[in-house]
Amino acid sequence: MMKSLNIYLTLITFIFIANSFVSCKPSKTMIDNTVVKELDIQKYLGTWYEIARYDHSFERGLVGVTANYSMREDGKIKVINSGYKNSLKGEFSQSVGKAKIPDLNNYPAKLKVSFFLFFYGDYYVMELDKNYQWAVIGSSSDKYLWILNRKPQMEEKLYNELLNKIQKRCYNISKLIKVEQKEY
Repeated sequence: MMKSLNIYLTLITFIFIANSFVSCKPSKTMIDNTVVKELDIQKYLGTWYEIARYDHSFERGLVGVTANYSMREDGKIKVINSGYKNSLKGEFSQSVGKAKIPDLNNYPAKLKVSFFLFFYGDYYVMELDKNYQWAVIGSSSDKYLWILNRKPQMEEKLYNELLNKIQKRCYNISKLIKVEQKEY
């Protein structure tokens, strides 16, 4: 009986230790923010609807959020983020910025975005539909995360599949806020 108990306790201890090596930890160094290998910026341009995001001050309270990307004459990307304050009938808010791809040859999916002077933030395309219909965007830290879609609504099955992918990257999916969007 004692031998069985010792084997059982050893097995439980082993499982606990092994699990601690493979599970996600709440550490910035443990997230997987790798990006897609290829990004055709021409296919990426256009309007994207924000389906979910982490909360942050520059979008707090906004619903019906869209991001529109187009090419500028200087080769950079024009970024127009817009939404409505607190409800789809709320005050319209818009920010215009620019984006660039610093290392087009090696990391075409690692962009830098700026909405103020020369201060740029990371914009990492981590997951992308082969037909450019949805995307998961992150950054070099675990503080920013977005799920984008070409339509204002996303099928629940697809949304849950993306949550699973995000969770496997060790992001905290409980921090995601679903963004209210108009019906289509």
